[in-house]
Amino acid sequence: MNRTDIALLQSIQSNPCLTITLPTHRTAPDNQQDPIRLKNLISEATNRLLADFSKRELDPLLARLGKLVNDIDFRYTLDGLALFVSVDFGRSFKLPFSVPERVIIDNTFVTRDLVFALNRSVRYWVLVLSEQPTRLYEGARDVLVEISNKDFPMTHQGPGGAANLPGGPGVRRSAIRDEYDRKFFRGVDEALGRVLAGDPLPVILVGVDRNLAFFREVSAHTAHFAGALTGSHDKTSAYELGQLVWPLMQDHKREARQQALEQLGNAVSAQKAASTLGEVWRMAAEGRGDLLLVEEDYHTPGRVDESGMHLTIESDPTPLDVLDDAVDDVIEMVLAKGGRVVFVEDGALDKHQRIALILRF
Repeated sequence: MNRTDIALLQSIQSNPCLTITLPTHRTAPDNQQDPIRLKNLISEATNRLLADFSKRELDPLLARLGKLVNDIDFRYTLDGLALFVSVDFGRSFKLPFSVPERVIIDNTFVTRDLVFALNRSVRYWVLVLSEQPTRLYEGARDVLVEISNKDFPMTHQGPGGAANLPGGPGVRRSAIRDEYDRKFFRGVDEALGRVLAGDPLPVILVGVDRNLAFFREVSAHTAHFAGALTGSHDKTSAYELGQLVWPLMQDHKREARQQALEQLGNAVSAQKAASTLGEVWRMAAEGRGDLLLVEEDYHTPGRVDESGMHLTIESDPTPLDVLDDAVDDVIEMVLAKGGRVVFVEDGALDKHQRIALILRF
């Protein structure tokens, strides 16, 4: 699941929209209870729906729900499962992070738990460069899920790929192949750009030296490159590939943290930084946030005034006008306005009261 998926879910309005989430387990014997727990949640959801809607109204929704459940293989789940079903829509997602056990019926899908988990998870893209074909994976820690859309997987159909190279006297086949490969990888880069526009995560490149060199040469997205795994991995499984690229991503995360802290020090000296959650909220609301630094375990409730510009920290999250986690909301605000977010170790931002924002202006 990525931000494009969440945007789609958030765009759907229907009455009713059913959201079911539950934590799952990757291994036996713990995962043997997961189907039973899901069955209980579905029974709860069905009973609640039938209390407000006729069976005839619910038949399409219940049919979609049944199909989703039948397609789940509980031998190969991850840490969480989410189902989103309406009369006209049905999707399930295996999640590499845990989510609460919940049944929610509303006129929209409930995505808050997913947004929160996405914000706090180490996520990245893995691009396996190959003519036959180039594949894209979404990574969360050491778990990779292959992306299948109108662009990926992408196969090189031209000469040097699926088609033969031209021959004849005086034809420089190697030069022709190089040019067609560059053309193919430009197409890959354009497709990657569409993905990054919706979810601008770091990218780990995978491929032989030749393909890596060509792609770096033609790419307009080198600022997103976080590392490279050299070698032919056309037939490497997603599981095996995840074990190989995760250490590269961990190295990148450490470097990004150090660079962010250095940037913060320079921004403080230049008076282009904000500290404390209330001040960070105000600057983020004004669209001034370039890079947000947050300690990993910083959470706190907060109340926003009518203008939406001023936030005060609260101790009690239960009142309806109090945000459960104002830190998560400010993260979303910075991301929505084109900023970036880096999580740092607890204690790294003591001087800033656990959160700081580097300003654009």
